[in-house]
Amino acid sequence: MSYYDDIYTLVSRIPYGLVSTYGRIAMLCGTPRGARGVGWALHALSGEQAHQVPWWRVVNVAGRISNEYHAELQRALLEAEGVVFNTQGRIDLRRYLWEPPSHPHRA
Repeated sequence: MSYYDDIYTLVSRIPYGLVSTYGRIAMLCGTPRGARGVGWALHALSGEQAHQVPWWRVVNVAGRISNEYHAELQRALLEAEGVVFNTQGRIDLRRYLWEPPSHPHRA
């Protein structure tokens, strides 16, 4: 399994209505400080994979959308799941941040 596959597997476990951050996904995949690589992996999703892997549930550490290509779509998908943005365009990570099980690849 490739690093990108590890990212996709983990992102696929983020429940409906919750989010994670690029940095947390990287850390959970064994690459601390690899947030940018998580972004590249999600950007590389093919058409079919983009429907299977909930890429829209990954935001930056400030609770903001970093995806400059599909920001409006990402926000709409998150809002459809009940995720609320404040007036500055941020998500309250204390409320919406997914806490994975202690062994994310075994869950």
